[in-house]
Amino acid sequence: MSATVLDDRLVTLRDAAREWGAEFRAAGAGLDTDPDGVGAHLDLAGVRCLATMLVPGEFGGAGLSLGAHRFHGMTAIERTVVLEELARGDAGLMLASPGASMSGVLVDVLADREQKEWFYGRLLERPTWTFFALTEPDRGSDATALETALKTSPDGGPHRLDGRKKYVGNAARAALGVVFARTGPGPLGVTAVLVDTADPGFHAEPLESLGLRAARICELTLEDVAVPAERVLGRDRSPARRGMWACVQTFNRLRPGVAAIAVGIAAAACDYVLAERGPLGRDGRDRLEELGRRIDGVRHLVQLSAIEVDADGSRGHLASAAKAEACRLAEEATLEACGFFGPRARWEHPALDKLVRDARGVEFMEGAGNIQKLTVFQGLVAGKVGRGDPFPAHAGKSSSGGSSCR
Repeated sequence: MSATVLDDRLVTLRDAAREWGAEFRAAGAGLDTDPDGVGAHLDLAGVRCLATMLVPGEFGGAGLSLGAHRFHGMTAIERTVVLEELARGDAGLMLASPGASMSGVLVDVLADREQKEWFYGRLLERPTWTFFALTEPDRGSDATALETALKTSPDGGPHRLDGRKKYVGNAARAALGVVFARTGPGPLGVTAVLVDTADPGFHAEPLESLGLRAARICELTLEDVAVPAERVLGRDRSPARRGMWACVQTFNRLRPGVAAIAVGIAAAACDYVLAERGPLGRDGRDRLEELGRRIDGVRHLVQLSAIEVDADGSRGHLASAAKAEACRLAEEATLEACGFFGPRARWEHPALDKLVRDARGVEFMEGAGNIQKLTVFQGLVAGKVGRGDPFPAHAGKSSSGGSSCR
């Protein structure tokens, strides 16, 4: 039996999420060819869970009731448990689901009560997608290089937002979200604002990608978007306690969840071999058992990192290590699974091919250092990069990553 830090309450949550993940598996293949079809799956229990997760009870969130337990998803360990099982079903559908997601974690960290009431109130009206826009074209998430600007209106009216963002998940279907912009020089000159996508000047254009296609990764254009003063997050705080400080706090809280997604993809690859390969010889059984032990070990690391973050949100070192190890595991496990089916595995097993592609997308989520991999994804689709090695040696060397996939 694998090591676990889950108590009975969290085991109950895991078991429920595992059932939801099985439903995701059936729906995910269709979204890979039709990313905009996510609206047909809003009634799935897992999608409903994600749509209401991260809305605290004090702001109207009903939470998820399972037996004697209630969950709001406000802790990293709860999110880790749910996200692994849903990603084990289908990571694309999980990322494409409505809900507070990354923006919700930032709102919890930085927003005042009035802002939380506005944000959570919108989420409670109906299934609502959100976005988190930090990364800029050619600049990653380097605070010293951001160019999107938030300017005060000379007549005392709303602030005005201008700039471009890239690699922003769900932006084309979102109703609201968070944009990081510059109000002055240096890291302390960066702040975050809440944006309504219905406001004039906001435009989101989906980008083609090979993996996690349902997430509808987008490029944003912001042209003189009006931002009322009451939507500036951290408006009551010093510059050192908002902007990039809040972004780092948010990434610390989110990385265990990203790592859990990677573990879920790795486990799905192992599941696929067990279900589709048929009888294995001694060598094959040994390889698969070794892969299972590795998945168990990384899962334990990820859960420990979530517990550490919940104890102290400023301590993100273990979460960073867990994410790095889990992303490596996802890539290697999906390729290892292909080895059980021969050289034509990815042509003859579309579900396995999808797992390989999705695994390559997890590393650049929520603060990775390989943002350029998305550019390579686009180059592959456009036929600009050779297909022999999906990520050649020169790709992904950026030191200022930070994709905002959800």
